[in-house]
Amino acid sequence: MEKVFETNVINIGSEAEMFKSENMIILFGENAPSTLSDYCFNIEVKNIEKDIEKGMTVSFDDNTYAITAVGDVVKKNLSDLGHITIKFDGSTEAELPGTLYVEEKELPMISIGTIISIQ
Repeated sequence: MEKVFETNVINIGSEAEMFKSENMIILFGENAPSTLSDYCFNIEVKNIEKDIEKGMTVSFDDNTYAITAVGDVVKKNLSDLGHITIKFDGSTEAELPGTLYVEEKELPMISIGTIISIQ
C-alpha cells in the first residue's frame, strides 16, 4: 500500500500517556504550545499530499489499526501543525473535526523514534 503520510515521534510529554485510559492519544508537531506539549506525543510536521480516508490504516511501527472515520480537518491540521487526536474506539462517524478514529484494540506502545505512518 502506498504511504500517504509518515513521521516519527521526537518527544513525549510528561502527561501524554494519561489519555490512553480514554483510548486516545494526541499528536502535535514540535511547535506545540507549552500549555499543551505535556499532553502530546510530538512528531515531525510533514506535508500530506492525499486525503486520509476511511479504510486506510495507521501504523505505529509494527502495530496497525484500520481507520474507521476521519474528521473534516484531520488532513489540514496534520499537515500544518502535526496536530490530531487519534481515538481508538471504532467510531464510524467523526464526531470531532480534528480526530482520526481507528479500530478499538489495545493501544500501541509509543517511544521516541516510533514511526507513525498512514497508508
